[in-house]
Amino acid sequence: MDLKASLRTGSFYFGIGTTLIIAFMAGLLAKLPYLTIIGQLVLAILLGIIWSHTIGWNRSYKVGVDFSSKKLLRLGIILLGLRLNLSDLAHAGVSTFLYAAFLLGVTLLAVYSFARMLHVDKTLSLLTACGTAICGAAAIVAIASVVKAKESVTAVSVGVIAVLGTLFTLLYTFLFPVLPITDYQFGMLTGGTLHEIAHVVAASSVGGVEAENIAIIVKLTRVILLVPVAILIGYFMKKKESQERGTKNKLPIPWFIFGFLAMSAINTMGWLPAELVQWLISGSYLLLAMAMAGLGLNVELSAFKKMGLQIFYAALLGTILLVFLGLIIIFIM
Repeated sequence: MDLKASLRTGSFYFGIGTTLIIAFMAGLLAKLPYLTIIGQLVLAILLGIIWSHTIGWNRSYKVGVDFSSKKLLRLGIILLGLRLNLSDLAHAGVSTFLYAAFLLGVTLLAVYSFARMLHVDKTLSLLTACGTAICGAAAIVAIASVVKAKESVTAVSVGVIAVLGTLFTLLYTFLFPVLPITDYQFGMLTGGTLHEIAHVVAASSVGGVEAENIAIIVKLTRVILLVPVAILIGYFMKKKESQERGTKNKLPIPWFIFGFLAMSAINTMGWLPAELVQWLISGSYLLLAMAMAGLGLNVELSAFKKMGLQIFYAALLGTILLVFLGLIIIFIM
């Protein structure tokens, strides 16, 4: 059924409405103790999978569900740029940027290499590497949009990062009292090595305000590096495709990434009231949760059984390497 037909029958709106309900449910659950660590985005994709395999949904709604998982996703990523204040990143200094950039680059290459050695599909390897190295689910869905990944592949990658991020968040919380580092250094470590912003906030909070503040800055430095990574991946993917076909195809520019940067610049300039910025950031997470719900609704559980184990091992090895390097650099600094 095409978009016009769906609009006439209301299926388009029912599809969007279904993802909206799941996103709201995920938001409410994310406020509960323990589930806060998991976060709204991951809960939305899990609820989408559960919904699909229990309640079920009318396949005529698919155009609306796909609209949420693709179009609303881009809008959510653009608005997420309002979380970034570029002046905060500048004040953190060059050393903070280099710390985040080095860990990102090494982790990206390591997880992708580990996954390929374990014979994991190239796209799944790439998405999971980006999720581990940059910013979890948000990075995965952004890169998935650039490389046109299947919903099942994207969902598996998000699921793997969710499990690992939660495990390491709990591990950091228990290890903090015995680690031979200061509160500030602990914040650097959590911001530079944990996957989701929710993971970083949860883990760094045990180190106090100083740890939490630097953790968020380091994490947001990794987030902004999503922009060049997405552009480079889009370039190399299209270059390879052109070589295989023997044609010169136009580079697909991920324009929503530039929207993300524009929103960051607007926030940095202070052109919008603080209350409006917070409202728009909340809206961005709702849109991203709707996109995750759409992904979850399209997932078959067999995909996890088929693809999940090897990629989990690869991401685990990459995360251990990331933590190890993060600690070493902190001691050197």
